[in-house]
Amino acid sequence: MKIGFIGLGIMGAPMARHLADAGHELYVHTRSQVPPTVAETKAVRCANAAEVAKNAEVIITMLPDTPDVETVLFGENGIAAGLQGGAKGKVVMDMSSISPTATKAFAQKIQALGADYVDAPVSGGEVGAKAASLTIMCGAEPAVFERVKPLLEKMGKNITLVGGVGDGQTTKVANQIIVALNIAAVGEALVFASKAGADPAKVRQALMGGFAASRVLEVHGERMVKRTFNPGFRIALHQKDLNLALQGARELGVALPQTASAAQLMAACAGNGMAGLDHSALVRALELLAGHQVAEG
Repeated sequence: MKIGFIGLGIMGAPMARHLADAGHELYVHTRSQVPPTVAETKAVRCANAAEVAKNAEVIITMLPDTPDVETVLFGENGIAAGLQGGAKGKVVMDMSSISPTATKAFAQKIQALGADYVDAPVSGGEVGAKAASLTIMCGAEPAVFERVKPLLEKMGKNITLVGGVGDGQTTKVANQIIVALNIAAVGEALVFASKAGADPAKVRQALMGGFAASRVLEVHGERMVKRTFNPGFRIALHQKDLNLALQGARELGVALPQTASAAQLMAACAGNGMAGLDHSALVRALELLAGHQVAEG
């Protein structure tokens, strides 16, 4: 297929590369230089999003936030401009993590032009993107989902059609709530154990064999102990996702007290110059409150 890919960052570049390796013809657009891993696939670099949309059958976006997606879709020389007069049979698939409410509005506008729309946010971070093992949560019409599923299978492993457009983004927000609260719980446990004089590395090892075991304890617990906060998923991005959760909760009249607490901890990290660190660095806010660091480093 002819695939358009807009957004070749930490996640987008390996995802696009997997599609090229599967034999698909790539048309790409990025604000910065095309990464070497994508450039060497002979991907066609387009001047703007409109040019991508004109050439591709399926146009994928992988961008940081809701305003970025809106600009790429509907701004000057955006995807919508490229679909004018030739949208029938094309699919726009947003794999960013953005507002579910905005996603539904974007889909209506794209569908009015004659194209189909899929929201397919991912979980798994840079590691999952490189390994093509992402979890992908989709919102789409079933027939449209079946059309793009072979593409998704080149980028991820756990692929689920959750429901209609917007439901994928809702699922991703729920995912980010769970992950944030797990990071906070692991951070609190390790700060407590370390302050009490126990070896946090051995505490983590012991907990991995019990009911407290989790992927967050395994991966991010190790980061907290070893002080390896180089980003796989930045605090700034998780802040954005938790803000989406709290915004949605206000719209729905739902209380999310623990989510609000986790958002405040991340805000404390960001306020202390740590927005660019991995979200496991949320433990640093807890350490500041305790006046104690889990481990030296």
